[in-house]
Amino acid sequence: MIALSLAEIAAVVGGQTHDIPDPSVQVTGPVVRDSREAVPGSLFVAFVGERVDGHDFAAAVVAAGSVAVLASRPVGVPAIVVEDVQAALGALARHVVNRLGATLVALTGSAGKTSTKDLIAQVLQTKAPTVFTPGSLNNEIGLPLTALSATEDTRFLVLEMGARGIGHIRYLTELTPPKVGVVLNVGSAHIGEFGGREQIAQAKGELVESLPAAEDGGAAILNADDPLVRAMASRTKAKVILFGESDEADVRAENVRLTDSGQPSFRLHTPSGASDVTMRLYGEHHVSNALAAAAVAHELGMSATEIATALSEAGSLSRWRMEVTERPDGVTVVNDAYNANPESMRAALRALVAMGKGRRTWAVLGKMAELGDEALAEHDAVGRLAVRLNVSKLVAVGGREASWLQLGAYNEGSWGEESVHVSDAQAAIDLLRSELRPGDVVLVKASRSVGLEGVAAALLETAAEGEVAGR
Repeated sequence: MIALSLAEIAAVVGGQTHDIPDPSVQVTGPVVRDSREAVPGSLFVAFVGERVDGHDFAAAVVAAGSVAVLASRPVGVPAIVVEDVQAALGALARHVVNRLGATLVALTGSAGKTSTKDLIAQVLQTKAPTVFTPGSLNNEIGLPLTALSATEDTRFLVLEMGARGIGHIRYLTELTPPKVGVVLNVGSAHIGEFGGREQIAQAKGELVESLPAAEDGGAAILNADDPLVRAMASRTKAKVILFGESDEADVRAENVRLTDSGQPSFRLHTPSGASDVTMRLYGEHHVSNALAAAAVAHELGMSATEIATALSEAGSLSRWRMEVTERPDGVTVVNDAYNANPESMRAALRALVAMGKGRRTWAVLGKMAELGDEALAEHDAVGRLAVRLNVSKLVAVGGREASWLQLGAYNEGSWGEESVHVSDAQAAIDLLRSELRPGDVVLVKASRSVGLEGVAAALLETAAEGEVAGR
């Protein structure tokens, strides 16, 4: 964070200082909410959770070097006490962002937010110092913490914004007002919470409504291939830049194909030129993500050649998102278990098939959460798609929703042992350990709550144990 005195922080957040002998002492380190991250110069934010109260760690973080605690009550060590810690954190983030000379880029969408955010950050980093959301910390706590990690040297601040309902993104944009806003897609993720795609579009469009006018440098980057996103052009005063495979897109891809290893390759076209891209990431769905990143980078002054080079060198920065590992026996494990929705499930299955040409392919799939009334139909459709794509083995893991996956496969023509429903992750591990053969490709994917990353980890641990035993 930029250096601020405790007195200045207290004034910004409307707090009272307690047990602070010298209010001129500055916070020169990070703002943290995890006591294990406390370092000299840091500011610790004490949240009260369901099981843990951050105030209980106040003495420990100060002993570790934290300058003070942002708290809702006195804690016996230097503290700035406020009525609402979350609101105070947001106010502090807004103050710091206003002080920075950085260009703030915000993005949202139903699927692909984190992967696209990572791509945007990696491309912009080749131009100037860039700070971006770690992982998926895209809510009212994670977003201000990310903004507060920026320093005087930061030139680009890239923030992922999530939403669970109408008004959430509007609130986040008030904390960290963006200059460039990106909307990727409107899909089925969280449709049960929102009540329909139109409501999702209403919520996601709050991002472009927050942007400054075109004459003030505002830019809305919209997906030309998604009608609900493209329609958001009427909701903003910012300059509109379209990306996608449509001929009308300002930034588009041509000659899209997948390499033999399942990595996308395409010709990138921008208003100022064209260049070829071959990505290190896996799956054709990353083409749209890359185009969004390219549109941002082009708007911020990068050439087509610079963008293409950066996209071709970019890797995966966040865990469990098409994380590809090859075992010594040639089995390839694709860990995409961080989360799942119908759109990302379909993309992952297509990537699995592309990667597994000439090899046996396994789709180890679990529940897609928060689909509401569409849950049965969407799980059934994913099971059917696995059969249509000729996935060799479908392993549906878990309860009712997994049974719908398996039933969809069965009704599409999956016979015998081509698809199977198992009760839990351990049952899937046992099955895979007994039946995997060298050269097989295994995709593991479900909503985060299912915890299928444990299946991928177990498969890799099995390989490591076998390698040690064979020495």
